Amino acid sequence: MKPKWSKIILLLAIVLLAYLFYAFDLQQYFTLSHLKSQQQAVENYYADNKALTMGGYMALYIAVTALSLPGATVMTLAGGALFGLWTGLLMVSFASTIGATLAFLVSRFLLRDYVQNKFGGKLKAVNESFRKDGPFYLFTLRLVPVFPFFVLNLVMGLTPIRTVMFYIVSQVGMLPGTLVYVNAGTMLAKIESLKGILSIEILLSFALLGIFPLAAKKLVTFIKARRVLANYPRPQKFDYNLVVIGAGSAGLVTAYIAAAVKAKVALIEKHKMGGDCLNTGCVPSKALLRSAKMLSYARRSAEFGFKRGEIEFDFADVMERVQRIIKKIEPHDSVERYTELGVDCIQGAAMVTSPYTVEVNGKVITTRNIVVATGARPFVPPIAGLDKIDYLTSDNVWQLRKLPGRFVVLGGGPIGCELSQAFARIGAQVSQVEMAPRILLREDEEISELVKNKFEQEGVRVLTNHRAKEVRVDGDQKTLICDYNGEDVSVEFDEILVAVGRVANTKGFGLEELGVAIEHNGTIETDEFLRTNYPNIFCAGDVAGPYQFTHTAAHQAWYASVNALFGRFKSFRADYRVIPWATYTDPEVARVGLNELEAKETNTDYEVTTYGIDDLDRAIADSEDHGLVKVLTKPGTDKILGVTIVGTHASDIIAEYILAMKNGLGLNKILGTIHIYPTLAEANKFAAGRWKKANAPEKLLSWVERYHGWMRS
Repeated sequence: MKPKWSKIILLLAIVLLAYLFYAFDLQQYFTLSHLKSQQQAVENYYADNKALTMGGYMALYIAVTALSLPGATVMTLAGGALFGLWTGLLMVSFASTIGATLAFLVSRFLLRDYVQNKFGGKLKAVNESFRKDGPFYLFTLRLVPVFPFFVLNLVMGLTPIRTVMFYIVSQVGMLPGTLVYVNAGTMLAKIESLKGILSIEILLSFALLGIFPLAAKKLVTFIKARRVLANYPRPQKFDYNLVVIGAGSAGLVTAYIAAAVKAKVALIEKHKMGGDCLNTGCVPSKALLRSAKMLSYARRSAEFGFKRGEIEFDFADVMERVQRIIKKIEPHDSVERYTELGVDCIQGAAMVTSPYTVEVNGKVITTRNIVVATGARPFVPPIAGLDKIDYLTSDNVWQLRKLPGRFVVLGGGPIGCELSQAFARIGAQVSQVEMAPRILLREDEEISELVKNKFEQEGVRVLTNHRAKEVRVDGDQKTLICDYNGEDVSVEFDEILVAVGRVANTKGFGLEELGVAIEHNGTIETDEFLRTNYPNIFCAGDVAGPYQFTHTAAHQAWYASVNALFGRFKSFRADYRVIPWATYTDPEVARVGLNELEAKETNTDYEVTTYGIDDLDRAIADSEDHGLVKVLTKPGTDKILGVTIVGTHASDIIAEYILAMKNGLGLNKILGTIHIYPTLAEANKFAAGRWKKANAPEKLLSWVERYHGWMRS
């Protein structure tokens, strides 16, 4: 018989048996209540026909598991009740494993070729992983059933794991759980009345059912840890409880928390304390944006009732102010402060030589745990000719002391947008080049359009759909060649800033040699507890992803430090449910949760409420009456799915929504909160009011209207 017909016949047979099972309501016989009701009759039959009962029981158990029908749990309890602990354990262990293997073989026969042929390319890495570590994966899943066993049987049939290995690992992996359930079944047989349910033996047996998965999970974690760390000698004594590599936002907060709970912690930084945020990122950029905003106000003097507003300035003085701001904030992140807190601050390049050892300045220090917080750096794309000039990035743009006449900014993301507007306001002729159809691509289209319009009003030349191809240098003349719909466009410049993204710092300090897993996007692969594939090496901040924000790095740092120091007792999953961020253009763009773009991508149902800030009294008084509040809610409820605010001080106004989403508060609560008049924060209440009006109970109001009419008559 051809394999195709064999598969069809087998599939039809399985479907028929499953149909008969449900059509004749056979599942009623696989319940605890039925088991108890027939317990005495079955025991009497077993006493007279032991061999037949045992054979029939095993055949039925094998059939149920092979066909992936419900009832295996009740049958396991029945095995303990009928045959006792050891005989029941022996029978259930073999019957369940044989049935599971049959289900495995059926899945392999019917589906594996189809799945591998259709998705072979995508499954290549999975197949390799299962060839290498399949038995271990199967064992851990058997021990801690993340998936129901019948699902696991079918899925495993699609992998390259050998049948004999599947049987052996399943037999061993399911044995502890089988023992717990069979033991519970033996106690079930002793229940003669309601009082029997309250006996110590029964309570202990069923308590094991709840405790076992937790104990098994701990055991699996222990086995994994021992397996990974087996090749590295564990020091008899440790110099530190925790070594943190990198003194940016994530590293500083990690070290702070560790010192606060009296752990001995070392913080290693090869460059400057404070990392990118203090020295080349958040702080200098916001300082520059503030200076640029002062100039924009001067140009808008007529809006505020002044005939003329002029400011004399020197670009070098503006950039020196940026450095003064850095110096003023620097003590918050200084060696002196952290030393006083109890942190050993070490300046030097760290090299992780094992999961327990870090070498710095020629000295090897030992540690129980390591937190990698090495941040990220600007990504520089392979553009022909770019390496022949001294291009700028967010790292070195702060060294400028002469204002560029013609300034090209590559990138339409937050960094590119902020610096494009800042340099344009200070007086540079700015061309912003973005290969995507619009700037701020992660925001909704109308949000991007609002910002783009503002840029163009202020003289920024926004070149979307322009892909940078080449940099040409002819004497003192520098030109960027862009591809725009198949045609070359030339953009002359004096300075060019590359702001097209950032890449995690994962190389050069020992992770490659250890084999720490890296994600496809270049960040370090971590689990939900921020652990790497080494159980005592954790990550936080830009190097871990998925969000590259200073406040997210600090948020992750709590989980990394607490899980590293106290994970043997309790571990905490990093919580990314409510992550806010802002782009500090003018107008600012602030967001938390979903926007329409993401809601559509994830097929999330939503309703939109929009409030225009041009209607807000305080914004009108400040001559900042532009922008909007856009709220996404779950249809028919006031539950907030996401908020985008565009306007002056949007990053401050959105805090109320962040608090609401974090604590499960809806728009009704915001509407019922008193807001000071006149403030920009009133926009939140008015947006909630717009939602309430759109969701007013019209039928109820019609009856209320009738009531009022009756009261007037």
